[in-house]
Amino acid sequence: MTTPLIIGGVEVAPGSSVQLNIPVAKLYTDTELTLPVHVRRSKKPGPVVFISAAVHGDELNGIEIIRRLIQQQLNVIRGSVILVPMVNVYGVLNQSRYLPDRRDLNRSFPGSPKGSLAGRMAHQFLTEIVSHCDFGIDLHTGAIHRSNLPQIRADLSDEQTKKLAESFGVPVLLNADLRDGSLRAEAVSSGTRILLYEAGEALRFDELSIQTGVKGVLNVLSSLGVVRKSRRKNPISPFIANRSQWLRAPVSGFIHEYVGLGAKVEAGDVLAEINSPDGSLLDQLVAQRAGIIIGKQNIPLTQEGEALFHLAYFGEEEADEVVEHIELMQDALEPMPE
Repeated sequence: MTTPLIIGGVEVAPGSSVQLNIPVAKLYTDTELTLPVHVRRSKKPGPVVFISAAVHGDELNGIEIIRRLIQQQLNVIRGSVILVPMVNVYGVLNQSRYLPDRRDLNRSFPGSPKGSLAGRMAHQFLTEIVSHCDFGIDLHTGAIHRSNLPQIRADLSDEQTKKLAESFGVPVLLNADLRDGSLRAEAVSSGTRILLYEAGEALRFDELSIQTGVKGVLNVLSSLGVVRKSRRKNPISPFIANRSQWLRAPVSGFIHEYVGLGAKVEAGDVLAEINSPDGSLLDQLVAQRAGIIIGKQNIPLTQEGEALFHLAYFGEEEADEVVEHIELMQDALEPMPE
């Protein structure tokens, strides 16, 4: 028997595709804000998977990834896929990471139906979406003025989660601790295995991040048997980083950087120089050990102590292979239609 699937008070029948708009709250103008939800359901029972984006309202790549998935008219052969392109609709409206109460939605789970605005939205998303799901993929980008190399963060100590992370098809997997109040932590505690995809920069579309995300989601759905397996073999094997570190500015000033996303660095390499406004050298940022740049600040100004480069650490031989697989990922980028 196929388990009933009821979202926003609407029962989604097996074999149907439904678009829902779940009421969230009202603006001052009495305009209704709704949570857009697209459901694809097979007649055959199977895993229920949610794909969510814009938990932080300024993270736009995930919205475009889900838009392209919706446009593909996914052929779900088992189970169900729940697509939520904008979780933090307030943040998207205001081009802001946060909600109007200045809370971070991704630190407000599980929330409550009578709590703060962030808490109410967190509770609603868990109740209406996550509670139905066996698996989830939450799509994110770097923060404002920061870019992330496409990567998956997950609890890789769980073997099934690790297999899903490997199937996504990005070169770098981060074995990431769960953070209190996050969607990922709450989903895991309720039995929903979840991957977090990080790629690109806030308030920007990045085609590499978007295409990699679309392919990655389809790879995971295929590995779960929810959609048919692609005939194209994924050429990218992932490598696990059990440790990563942000390198911080030793002084305030203007940055002249020497490395970019995906670069391999060695211990002693100068990653950036920090200069005064008159051009005199104030200090250098030097790598203390070999690693791969998986995140970086983009604005060429820094305050002392500010995070500038995010390094993931691998074995020496692995690091060389990671760089090769990053290049494979970049080469697989399809040209945009004219």
